[in-house]
Amino acid sequence: MEGITGLVDAEDVQPPGRDYERGRVLMTEDTNAAVRGAYDAGATAVLVNDAHGPMRNLLPDLLDPRATLIKGRPKPMGMMEGLTSEHDAVLCVGFHARAGVLGVLSHSFMGHEIEDIWLDDQVTGEIGLFHAASAAYGVPVALLTGDDAACTEMTAWDPAVATVPVKYAKDRFAAQLVPVAEAQAAIETTTLTALQNLPTLPANRTATRQLTVRWQSASVTSHLTAIPGVTRQDDRTVTVEADMLHLYRLFNLFLRVATAVTTNPPYC
Repeated sequence: MEGITGLVDAEDVQPPGRDYERGRVLMTEDTNAAVRGAYDAGATAVLVNDAHGPMRNLLPDLLDPRATLIKGRPKPMGMMEGLTSEHDAVLCVGFHARAGVLGVLSHSFMGHEIEDIWLDDQVTGEIGLFHAASAAYGVPVALLTGDDAACTEMTAWDPAVATVPVKYAKDRFAAQLVPVAEAQAAIETTTLTALQNLPTLPANRTATRQLTVRWQSASVTSHLTAIPGVTRQDDRTVTVEADMLHLYRLFNLFLRVATAVTTNPPYC
């Protein structure tokens, strides 16, 4: 939701923020633009996974009726719930830059609780992990929308992914906005073009990858080392090796443990 058209502040993207309800409408409208583009490109089915915060932000009565919605949490695969190797493409709508990057509402999964994430030796955030896990299914990421920092981050991972900047970061809670109608028209037309030029991507579900996470709290690291295979590099850093899809599911378990251990609100 942080990368949705017009949204720049926690009040826009978190209940009970004063502009959260309007943010839900904008999130649904950005999603609808991608759904329209997908069907214009010849899609026969579109599955939408509400993947922000409480994961019950999208408004079902305003969502394009041709789309099927997954809503609520917890979900074993979190932001990737519902994705299988049978899908032809992934569309990432409303994404944000990783922690430490000067982007609108930038963070990695948990506000400031996660300081850094590395996949193998490459620093990453939500975009990189999502892209790697999608690739493990053999499903290409075709589109990403968000602020210019998120688009730049996606392009660094995979220049073949089409991006739509719907705002340009001025600071972490400020942006120059693309007009709503213009941004959503760009999402729709770029989705159409992206889906007409999909790359062929072989699935690779068995290759071993290494995930390393540096937390703000040493308490989180202490608890995570109880999970088999998780080792501690230092007081605030853990690492684990597995195939990419297992790592992604395991990381969602990390988030649930960290949420139980900490009480810090995001975006502080």
